[in-house]
Amino acid sequence: MTFTYRARTAGLFAMLLCSIGAQAQTKPEETEVWRPEPTRVTPATATHAPSDAVVLFDGANLNEWVSTAVPDKPATWTVANGVFTVRPGSGNIQTRRQFGDYQLHLEWRIPPDIKGTGQDRGNSGLFLASTGAGDRGYELQILDCVNNKTYVNGQAASIYKQSIPLVNACAGAGEWQTYDVIWTAPRFANDGSLASPAYVTALHNGVLVQNHVALRGETVYVGKPSYTKHGRAPIKLQDHGHLVSFRNAWVRELETAN
Repeated sequence: MTFTYRARTAGLFAMLLCSIGAQAQTKPEETEVWRPEPTRVTPATATHAPSDAVVLFDGANLNEWVSTAVPDKPATWTVANGVFTVRPGSGNIQTRRQFGDYQLHLEWRIPPDIKGTGQDRGNSGLFLASTGAGDRGYELQILDCVNNKTYVNGQAASIYKQSIPLVNACAGAGEWQTYDVIWTAPRFANDGSLASPAYVTALHNGVLVQNHVALRGETVYVGKPSYTKHGRAPIKLQDHGHLVSFRNAWVRELETAN
């Protein structure tokens, strides 16, 4: 009887406290937050970037791009009809500016008359951070993957040799495709050790293909990925010898929480 009475009393006391707490907040205004107001951004359209974006290609020139091999020289890929295209053999190109965390939009197209199979079919790459010459960095693969078999951690929308895309959302060769990426750069301690990995969320043609994936390091063709300390970095596009085209490229830098 004593236990039952005490339990019942404790239950009534808890109900009373809840009732008092509910009565303490009696107005909806008490849970409304009015400041600070988010910055107003004019959203993107099919042909225009958001108002706070850095436009990486305006349809006219490659002023925002340089040679990866010789960063003080301009990019020499082909520009025509509002599109820029890999000039095979000229080498990778990268942005003139460097970035930390960002949101990126990029449209790309495999040529309609593409030949070849596997990795030799419309191959290029979007390096989310270029950490040096050649193919150093973190690569989101570009490839024709409609009726084209290859290793799945190397197909379009894979984090190359690291993360398989959730689905194959490829459009056909000759069709324009989109990548929308949220990049969270890795953080390093003063001694060069990794404090937190890079994270990638990516949509391919509007379909989620990488969901806040933690990268194991920089992209490598052979061996295991690993990290080397770096800071802000350019965004890079790969010359893999194929006539892959690009347009409507923009990036929004994201504030880093302290």
